Amino acid sequence: MGIVRFKLEEYLKSVNITRYQLSKRTDIKYQTIDSYYKNRVTRYDSHNLALICTCLGCDISDILEFIPE
Repeated sequence: MGIVRFKLEEYLKSVNITRYQLSKRTDIKYQTIDSYYKNRVTRYDSHNLALICTCLGCDISDILEFIPE
């Protein structure tokens, strides 16, 4: 088994966008973005992931990674 980890913190820093800006641009609640940012999510909403990737112009692998154990 392994774990899925969000790399949103690193990616947002690399493109110089804040969690607040991402929330406003995607219409996703700030609390949800913050949970992704801090890896406090156990279920991933595919609609939210699509909105984030579209907004950031990135691929899902840019913001998520699988870490095998």
